[in-house]
Amino acid sequence: MRGLLKWMQPGLYIKRWLLVMLLALTIFSLAFAQLLLIIYRNEGRPDWFTRVTLGFMTPGLRGAILLTIGFFFFAWALRGLNRSLFGPVLSPHTLSEWADIVQSRQQLRQGLRVVALGGGTGLPSALRAMKTETSNITAVVTMSDDGGSSGRLRRDLGVQPPGDLRNNLTALARDEDLMTQLFNHRFENGELAGHSFGNLFLAALVGIKGTMDEAVLAAGRVLDIQGRVLPCTLTHVTLVAKTRHRETGELQQIKGESLIPRREAVIEHVFLEPQSARAMPEVMRALLAADLIIIGPGSLYTSILPNLLVNGVTEAIRASNALKVYVCNIATQPGETEHYSVADHVVALEQHIGERLVDVVIANNHFPTANAGPNTIYVQPAPANHPIQQRYHFAYADLTDDERPWRHSPEKLREVLLSLDFVPHLSELHKPK
Repeated sequence: MRGLLKWMQPGLYIKRWLLVMLLALTIFSLAFAQLLLIIYRNEGRPDWFTRVTLGFMTPGLRGAILLTIGFFFFAWALRGLNRSLFGPVLSPHTLSEWADIVQSRQQLRQGLRVVALGGGTGLPSALRAMKTETSNITAVVTMSDDGGSSGRLRRDLGVQPPGDLRNNLTALARDEDLMTQLFNHRFENGELAGHSFGNLFLAALVGIKGTMDEAVLAAGRVLDIQGRVLPCTLTHVTLVAKTRHRETGELQQIKGESLIPRREAVIEHVFLEPQSARAMPEVMRALLAADLIIIGPGSLYTSILPNLLVNGVTEAIRASNALKVYVCNIATQPGETEHYSVADHVVALEQHIGERLVDVVIANNHFPTANAGPNTIYVQPAPANHPIQQRYHFAYADLTDDERPWRHSPEKLREVLLSLDFVPHLSELHKPK
């Protein structure tokens, strides 16, 4: 009984439809009663009709008996229908547990419209941070990966790189632990050695559906993801970097995301080939309709910028009324952002896509030594007198994961993101449209 009563609590959208159903039954009953009244007034009605409708009883007794019988059959039918239609779905949960599940999903559907852009390593942290608050999440994933299993599938089958898409799909899956284990499982022997199951699964879906966006949509249904994952572009793009040798000063142009990070060279500029690559229309619509746009975390030159360099992306971000946030990496990356501070990350973004693309910069200010290891070098805060302090609101906090402090803790990141609602000059932007 308590489980049934739980279905009557606000926010489930159950009571309103029960009332509509009751109204429909009432109208139907009145129409049926009117028909019976016409038959009853007909003196030529058959005797069996009088017996079936209990016409030989007093009106009060007849009404009470018919109401009791009608209620019994209605309850019996409703119980049987519930078992037949919903029994396989509800098991092994109780009615009370399912009421909680439905309420949670309804609340998530009413959450903020969030768009997060990045790659396959840092972006899942942002998705995990927000998926407990809303199911209106769109992950926009870079399509320039050319290394490992993704690179092999890209060369052998001509499909777009599935690896980063795979990681973000599993991050949004409702049963994340199981799906992550399944999709990240790598084959060790034979011709499939080095390939992950998730990459092969997406490659197979491309063969069935025809395009990567349709394949990812189908994969999202299979995984029951909370939100959606979109490739930033359907154009086959290659990331190109102009680098300068640290010792000789020699300039070099390197093609291919996997070849760019090199300790002996400094990245000066990156761009995409072809430069005509355009963002998917769904990406543009999501950005324009968003309440919150999160850029990062992720590799600055090989995950963040490849998204922002796609034609139409920065234009849509600037045109959007969303609150725009850049989440800076916690640690520097060898061969990519060595010796970078938070200010250096932001300046590099500005050099590629212009100033003031975002409103807020979220960065870490806690540098634990436990579990960090000798190779972890933390990104330091921007100097107080740096010019970028005048262009952005900086939100510093402890963002480190306890076990892997060079990674973002989704829980800590969520806390900071939700606190942005209270930034005085940005709060109006954060309100749902």
